[in-house]
Amino acid sequence: MSVWKKPISLASIAASNANTAVTHLGIEFLEVGDDFLRARVPVDERTRQPYGILHGGVSVVLAETLGSVGAMYASAEDERVVGLDINANHIRATSSGWVTGTARPVHIGRTTQVWQIEMVNDEGKLTCVSRITMAVLAPR
Repeated sequence: MSVWKKPISLASIAASNANTAVTHLGIEFLEVGDDFLRARVPVDERTRQPYGILHGGVSVVLAETLGSVGAMYASAEDERVVGLDINANHIRATSSGWVTGTARPVHIGRTTQVWQIEMVNDEGKLTCVSRITMAVLAPR
């Protein structure tokens, strides 16, 4: 059963993220499933920290992007969602290639949503685990 309450597609996600931090960092949405979203970020000169590995903040940007987009499409048409809290555990460093994140809802409630995002490197090894809590706001 699908968690989406609004029509969702890779094209609609890309359009809503045009000219934002998402496009500046090179984040690409890859797949929409019935209960998940998948996107990736390149590990390159835009996203590395001085030690030559993916900046931890970029992993958090990927996680927040996935969780926020998921929450938006899993809420009613007239509702808005905003982040309340996010955490990340950085498991393994990555110095090249891509980091791919998959977001799945843990809880979709009336006033809050919780999404878990797991990120892996090109070899499929876990690099980061994040969880975001979103507030669901009533129409203005």
